[in-house]
Amino acid sequence: MADLEDLSNAMRQARQGDAEAYRRLLGQVAVWLRGIVRRGLVSAGRGIGDSEDIVQEALLAIHLKRHTWDETQPLGPWLRAIARHKLVDHLRRRGFHDHLDVDDYAVSPEAAVEADASAGIDSRQMLATLPERQRRIVEEISLEGRQAADVAERLGMSEGAVRVMLHRALKALAATYRRDRP
Repeated sequence: MADLEDLSNAMRQARQGDAEAYRRLLGQVAVWLRGIVRRGLVSAGRGIGDSEDIVQEALLAIHLKRHTWDETQPLGPWLRAIARHKLVDHLRRRGFHDHLDVDDYAVSPEAAVEADASAGIDSRQMLATLPERQRRIVEEISLEGRQAADVAERLGMSEGAVRVMLHRALKALAATYRRDRP
């Protein structure tokens, strides 16, 4: 993103009617917003497919609320607040029940064992680092090929909770793998 002082100046000029300054400002802010929104979606465990919609909502909010920016203050925090609010609004609208396709993570037991053996990885030892419930979920879904709904019923959990726990367990295993790799 351009220097925030340059953007502040461009916003001042835009508010005084300079259409070219406003066009440049929105173009530079859009590039910056895309990065912020994508990082925010990823850190929330979401895909980046909706990032452009959020960017457009943020740009519209900037346009509609540009009169609320205090010209004596830096523009950066004002822009960040709008971006953060639009991202949070989007996440709230989507709810916390996103579908995680377990098939994206499930590997046939044979392929997993062969890959582990060729890489010198003891998958049972890695699984042992997980809390009991997470370990059982990973074993039943990824190694035994059971459906999340079946595992949820067996463990007395909701299917969504099983999927979330599987995702967290796989994330923990990936971190362990990265940390322990020679």
